[in-house]
Amino acid sequence: MVNRILKIILVSAALAVLTFVFSASAQAPDFSFRAVNGPQITADSVRGQVVVLSFGASWLPLTRNQMEGLKKLADQYAGRGVAVYWVSSESDSAKSKNFVSDDDLRALERKYKITVLRDPDGAISKRMGVDQLPATVILNKTGQVAATLGGLDPSADLARQLSERLDKIL
Repeated sequence: MVNRILKIILVSAALAVLTFVFSASAQAPDFSFRAVNGPQITADSVRGQVVVLSFGASWLPLTRNQMEGLKKLADQYAGRGVAVYWVSSESDSAKSKNFVSDDDLRALERKYKITVLRDPDGAISKRMGVDQLPATVILNKTGQVAATLGGLDPSADLARQLSERLDKIL
């Protein structure tokens, strides 16, 4: 009986170690976002920084809360190697009913002083495991997904929620 319990404990411990190793080494997919007002943002261009990618859509009622929280977070971590981006999942095709123009997104960028990127078909967000909007993915300095946050509580302090995760990564 003792041997059986010991064997179960050893197998459980081995599985826990393997889970940790595989989750810690899972690289974020290569990505290349088109910025609405600047250069492309790629996995290689941000390597060495902690990266906050907050996915949303300008028509969502929670976008204002999301953008305000991101601005507060960006200010709080300025100069500490943290890059904060808001990623629009809206179409960039004028024929789509989910269309939003670059000019509209530039206005949002100016208002909140957060770099706005585009993921018009949602392909990159899907590869990063985003299955709802809004959602936030945090990449560590080596490009690994270090944390995710799905949804947004309108009464919660997004900057505080994300800073708790960032402090563990930095």
